[in-house]
Amino acid sequence: MLDKSNAMVYTEVNRKMGDEMSSEDELKLVRQAKSGDTVAEEALIRRYTRLVESCARAFYPRYSDTDDLIQDGMLGLLSAIRNYDPKRGASLKTFALLCVRRRMYSALRRYSGNAESLTESDVISDAPTLEEEYIIRERNYELLRGLENSMSDFEKQTLDLYLDGLTYNEIASRIGKPAKSVDNAIQRIRRKISRLHE
Repeated sequence: MLDKSNAMVYTEVNRKMGDEMSSEDELKLVRQAKSGDTVAEEALIRRYTRLVESCARAFYPRYSDTDDLIQDGMLGLLSAIRNYDPKRGASLKTFALLCVRRRMYSALRRYSGNAESLTESDVISDAPTLEEEYIIRERNYELLRGLENSMSDFEKQTLDLYLDGLTYNEIASRIGKPAKSVDNAIQRIRRKISRLHE
């Protein structure tokens, strides 16, 4: 439920989208997101969507299906938000970049089997224009809303555990389902993301 304080934070985040947000404001959003506040989580996702898009675009034309990389990158971003620990000394942006890149490298290994030849400079690109950034953020916000509305409870539970970094077998063990069911759920989620991303 969106209470008045959350609505004010969300409004403030939207106002500051193009500006630097103080680390205190960002940490407040992280704490709220970790406590289950979807508005705070969405605000952080919107704030760091450009990071995901930039990482994915850096692989073009070497890997032309950037939509798949964006999907995996968004999963990495969600994982970063949920697992961020400011006590480790890194900023959320630094941690998110690490999680997004790792998720993309893993995706490239799955898709092509040749991610070992990629270098750090392969995931750095020019920032989009303000108009492109706005369009990207709006598109991904709609994507996440559509995904949330289209997933079953089992898929939501599976995705939460997957974003927490568990393997298919660990997820299967924790929820009492076969690993194949977990794999099928992840594949359905990816197809749903793909359809929503079109």
